[in-house]
Amino acid sequence: MKDKLKILIVAAEVAPFAKVGGLADVAGALPKALKALGHDVRVVMPCYKMIESNPGCVTVMEHLSVPLGYETLHGFIKKVEIEPKIPVYLIGSDRYFAKATESKKVYDMEAGAAPYVYFSRAVPEMLLHLEPRWMPDVIHANDWHTGLTPTYLATVYSDHPELGKAATAFTIHNLAYQGDFDYEILAYAGLPSGLFTLDQLEFYGRVNCMKGGIVFSDMVSTVSPTYAREIQTEEYGCRLEGLLRYTADQSRLRGILNGIDYEEYDPVTDSRIPFNFSSEDPSGKAKNKAALQEESGLPVSPRVPLFGLISRLADQKGLDLIAAIRDQLMALDMQFVLLGTGDPQYEEAFRALEAAYPDKMKANIGFNMNLAQRIYAGCDFFLMPSRFEPCGLGQMMSLRYGTVPVVRKTGGLADTITEFDPATGKGNGFIFSEYRPEALLECIQRGLYAYRNGAAWAKLVANALSCDFSWNQSAQEYLRFYREALERR
Repeated sequence: MKDKLKILIVAAEVAPFAKVGGLADVAGALPKALKALGHDVRVVMPCYKMIESNPGCVTVMEHLSVPLGYETLHGFIKKVEIEPKIPVYLIGSDRYFAKATESKKVYDMEAGAAPYVYFSRAVPEMLLHLEPRWMPDVIHANDWHTGLTPTYLATVYSDHPELGKAATAFTIHNLAYQGDFDYEILAYAGLPSGLFTLDQLEFYGRVNCMKGGIVFSDMVSTVSPTYAREIQTEEYGCRLEGLLRYTADQSRLRGILNGIDYEEYDPVTDSRIPFNFSSEDPSGKAKNKAALQEESGLPVSPRVPLFGLISRLADQKGLDLIAAIRDQLMALDMQFVLLGTGDPQYEEAFRALEAAYPDKMKANIGFNMNLAQRIYAGCDFFLMPSRFEPCGLGQMMSLRYGTVPVVRKTGGLADTITEFDPATGKGNGFIFSEYRPEALLECIQRGLYAYRNGAAWAKLVANALSCDFSWNQSAQEYLRFYREALERR
């Protein structure tokens, strides 16, 4: 088998060009780690309007014909780069993606499946017409938006002398979002109606794009080992648990923990925080806390522990637990800075909490990347009480900046955070298991107890700063995953 692989990563969002969630971070960082290991890796994503203004964006193909069921659509290919010189192909369209002038408009819900049906079919068509010729050994699709790419490759292109040899890999980033649509989408896609069966694309009378990626890929992964086990259960399987158990029984399912980009998220060099610091000299950490307290209109005090939360404001993220104990939290000797947007009931609840407790609570409704970094760097604790969390990147980022996570034991949170034991000095955070407000409150109180023990707290912060959740190890696991896909192909 080849020592060096040619890998194409297919994703609907890729940092830094378009970022809605953790998928973009993965699609932007994994290629760098793979290239550092000597592999030829490229990325393909939709050409959203906001990317075209990038000064490095160039046109590489003016005309790309994409055959669908009822028509052939005209497309084009542009290209930008992720450093160090990793090509990112941008599949454009005269019809789709033009509304996305900013990241929050990336997903056009009114357009339904059509833009991503087009994108999924355009990926193999791009490969057939790209000049100079480049054909990957592995095509790695991500989440439901690209689930039809493996489907097309396994059906329409299966006998192609080049595309038919490419192995396919598919990663589930969040099983809750599956992309299921009316039966008519099959005809629009130009896929055989015979695929509408229980063991292929049919899902409770609809076409399920996520299911297509799972069924038709050579190998399937998700973003943490624990989540790979959880999605085989009724509680977390989102009605696909039977298929996922079958996929696991075939030895096609893997759980590979995400990493974070340690060059971008580095307290030593990060220009987005007011004071840089390191594990060797963590003194800047306290200065960042004071700056964040002042910025947030909170009393500046090194004695009072500062909690941070950066999240989509939704039940999945455990916001119902926090809301249930909000007054009890405010009764504790602590401060709380929140950054996020989402469910209006939570936006209003936290605005009201700030109004009631202005010396303890700051609610930043919206999203600001620079403020997010200041929260990671300036807080003492980071809250992630998720109902479920496929991997989670926030806890890894907070550890990178010496901020101690308080998490629920689920998914990637269970794989990255271990309970701190003051007696042994081991552990990097605080964990609760039962999804109950009282369990979260008791976990926070354990953290506050450790905070008041100066020596134990210093050890815990040092433990956090010494963690390594870079992409180095995860990239090696992905390479083994790709080679398994090639063996199956």
